[in-house]
Amino acid sequence: MQTAVQTKPAFKPIITSLLDNDLYKFTMLQAMLHQFPQTHSVYRFRCRNHDQTAYPLSEIQADLEEQLDALCQLRFTQDELDYLRGLRFIKSDFVDYLELFALKRRFITVSIDDENRLSIDIEGPMIQAMFFEIFVLCIVSELYYRRLATDEILAQGQARLDQKITLLKECHARQQQMGIAGQEDLAFSVADFGTRRRFSKEWHYHVVKTLVKSCPKIVRGTSNVYLAKELGITPIGTMAHEFMQAFQALDVRLRDSQKAALECWVREYRGDLGIALTDVVGMDAFLRDFDLYFAKLFDGLRHDSGDPYEWGEKAIAHYEKLKIDPRTKILTFSDGLTVQKAWDLHQYFLGRIKTGFGIGTNLTNDLGVTQLNIVLKLVACNGQPVAKISDSPGKTMIDDDTYLAYLKQVFEISE
Repeated sequence: MQTAVQTKPAFKPIITSLLDNDLYKFTMLQAMLHQFPQTHSVYRFRCRNHDQTAYPLSEIQADLEEQLDALCQLRFTQDELDYLRGLRFIKSDFVDYLELFALKRRFITVSIDDENRLSIDIEGPMIQAMFFEIFVLCIVSELYYRRLATDEILAQGQARLDQKITLLKECHARQQQMGIAGQEDLAFSVADFGTRRRFSKEWHYHVVKTLVKSCPKIVRGTSNVYLAKELGITPIGTMAHEFMQAFQALDVRLRDSQKAALECWVREYRGDLGIALTDVVGMDAFLRDFDLYFAKLFDGLRHDSGDPYEWGEKAIAHYEKLKIDPRTKILTFSDGLTVQKAWDLHQYFLGRIKTGFGIGTNLTNDLGVTQLNIVLKLVACNGQPVAKISDSPGKTMIDDDTYLAYLKQVFEISE
């Protein structure tokens, strides 16, 4: 009697295009390449809810290593380069750089720590290291959920997606009744911001394609450049925390790091991509640096931690203090949103300031299973620690408590 031989399933790469990334990775990479190309960086992975996972992430190590090997073989295709060249804010020399670009495997290492947790470290030139983040998070997420995926879970995901579509259609109908549908300054619109923690690449594509087809008046864009290209919708994004954090270790006074980052952005984009991120060292410290000069140059602000209503009120009050009509500015909300939360915020601020909404995990990984809360954060730059002091407890990530205390002192942040 012969014993059946179990064979390993054929390898299937998760990332098959370098465009399968968030737009702000391209915009930040361009600015760093042009102005600070020699910057060295260290990124570190963390699963914030590791004690709630169905199984230890350490079990995916071998598959992750294999996926990273495949990722580092990818190159931009001519079609992808042509698409990027067609974006107004992407410069021709940057596309020429991307034509030669490849991620280097030697800059990323995977291991298991003493507590059996998955450890991922990226160390190298920032113009290389920063481009790994979204890909790595996508790979970890999809490898994890591959073991959990069943027909029942996918059916649950579809049912929840159908509910979101119904709610979005109700929001649009209410806008029509209010007479604001189609008015860009007042209308409710949302974008997909769910690349990094998606259930899978295929599910992400299905969700965004379905939403755009069902609710084209409300769902107008995505942070994912590949999906924007494939579906003919707007790619959305400006900067992330790592860009602002890097300036804590560049050649400026720490106290001036936020101003230096904003000034760098203005030099690079000269009016394009004018949404500033406010919570690298907290909203209050940000507003102390966001003076009349920057308030006039930037179109608006992005919320990513803390109470969104309180944050929005602070933003409006700041514009009013500077004698700027808040109705000419926009607040983009992107922290843990659902469709209902986004609609409620839109209604609250309606007529006072323009609003936009980026919905992430709740769109691309809402299938009734526990969602991984995974991050890959910049922790050091040019040999110095850097940190984000979030407006939400638990989001701060740093290896150096002494530096964190110093950062709080410099930016007058109380405990």
